[in-house]
Parts: sequence; C-alpha cells; structure tokens
Amino acid sequence: MLHPFGPLAGLPCGCGLAALAFSVFWIWALVDCAMKEPSQGNDKVIWILVILFTHFIGALLYVLIRRPERIRLHGR
Repeated sequence: MLHPFGPLAGLPCGCGLAALAFSVFWIWALVDCAMKEPSQGNDKVIWILVILFTHFIGALLYVLIRRPERIRLHGR
C-alpha cells in the first residue's frame, strides 16, 4: 500500500513504520544510557555522544556491547 501524500509519497507504508521504530529504539537507548549508566569516569558522556552522533548504529552498539556489561557489573 502506498502512502497517499506527504514526503513518503510513493514509498511503501512499511518504510515509515520502520523509521518510527528505529527512532523509538534510538530514544529508548539514549534515555537508558542517560538514566542508568554510572557517572564514574567519562563512559556515560562518551556513550551518549556515540548514540547522539551515530543515531541507530550507536544505539545498537550501546545495546549490544555496553548495556549487557553494565548490567553484569552494576546490576541495573
């Protein structure tokens, strides 16, 4: 099904849903990092900058690399 109007005209509706899902994931990773990452050292600031400047890829790296390590070390 095609979107009838707007900047997504001519693209399948799934593209808009995928973009929305990626943006929600990015915001969730950014909030998770800002709220739960320990403030020791520069890790928190560096990961926030990585997520901000690399958008989806940075959020994915944070969730796959740093988040499991943080949970293992700090339990949250």
